[in-house]
Amino acid sequence: MKFMDVHHGMVGITPEQLRAAHTADLAVEGEEGVHFEQAWADPESGTVYCLSEAPSREAVRRVHERTGHPAAEIHSVPFSV
Repeated sequence: MKFMDVHHGMVGITPEQLRAAHTADLAVEGEEGVHFEQAWADPESGTVYCLSEAPSREAVRRVHERTGHPAAEIHSVPFSV
């Protein structure tokens, strides 16, 4: 199943910092059966979005907690067009 998670409080995040956070997730994602597909950031609002394929919301939560940037929200995305 696909999930979109949201992080808040990352005002001023740079492309390099987003890449580093995404790379950290990729380094451990396999241990939870998760694959992070893409990440987006708005440095002005401090909001970061991540799209993943995962067995559960909890698996996504565990990866982000392990890498030091817990998600404030995790939404299932059962379909898209």
